Amino acid sequence: MTYEALHDDLQTTRLPLNNGAGAMPAVGFGTLFRDLSTTTAAVKCALEVGFRHFDCAERYRNETQIGEAFAQVFGAGQIRREDVFITTKLWNTNHRPERVKPAFEASCQRLQVDYIDCYLIHTPFAFQPGDDQDPRDVYGHVLYDGDVTLLDTWRALESLVDEGRTKSIGLSDITLDALKDIVAHARIKPAVVQIESHPYLPEWEMLEFCKQHGIILLAFAPLGHGMQPNVLEDAVLTGIAKRVQKTPAQVALAWAVQRGTAFLTTSATPSHIQENFDIATLPHRAMQEIKDEISTRIRFNSVVETGVPGFIPGKK
Repeated sequence: MTYEALHDDLQTTRLPLNNGAGAMPAVGFGTLFRDLSTTTAAVKCALEVGFRHFDCAERYRNETQIGEAFAQVFGAGQIRREDVFITTKLWNTNHRPERVKPAFEASCQRLQVDYIDCYLIHTPFAFQPGDDQDPRDVYGHVLYDGDVTLLDTWRALESLVDEGRTKSIGLSDITLDALKDIVAHARIKPAVVQIESHPYLPEWEMLEFCKQHGIILLAFAPLGHGMQPNVLEDAVLTGIAKRVQKTPAQVALAWAVQRGTAFLTTSATPSHIQENFDIATLPHRAMQEIKDEISTRIRFNSVVETGVPGFIPGKK
């Protein structure tokens, strides 16, 4: 007979960064909200619940509201800036090397912090530079920038590490082949790769490569983003949830951490924020069931193919 551990440390799991600059909490909070006005309250709630890893992006257009939450909480003295892992991302229109540092500095200013724990290239696709985050031609086609390579942009991120402005750098929405190319040529290796991953898109090959190189795989949409087919209605997950007396969401998130990834979960609802933090270690048998018995394979976000985000609402 096995007893559940009284001190389950899944919530406090930290994954070391490969450049020796500390560790990332595996349990992370994403900040892409449908209603931007909920941002400050949601981030404050997540901090109160216990989240210590926050994922931001200039493209989400709410860094200022996140910064307000950080300023209030850090200012109150209950939580220190150094105890929170903050990630933000460089948008596609700022890939030219001379645009990287100004974009980075602008994010820091909006977030009201003087350094970033991890700075990611939001997607490998360079868009035409300028103030319009979604540049299109008259036919509605994205205007890409053919005059800059991903490696050019990466070199500019390496400079931010050299200057001590960010502790680590990484990539988001990237394919395994493109990642291999950066790893082969980078002076400072990626510390983090953020991609869509959940029980319907386990990305085992990517995870294996990341583990070989000490790269943290950070899963977004770890619950399938509420899309169809609904991950949380999967018979394997709901069956395990009943057995371990957790919700299907808690099972999927525990699976993410136990297999060695970090995850980002987003909600503006306090009860969901609490639920997503209250995860506990799954029995080995449950981990094996998820791996062996879930055969559905689907990607919900096509950003990896185009650089155009699938979850961010388009312009009205």
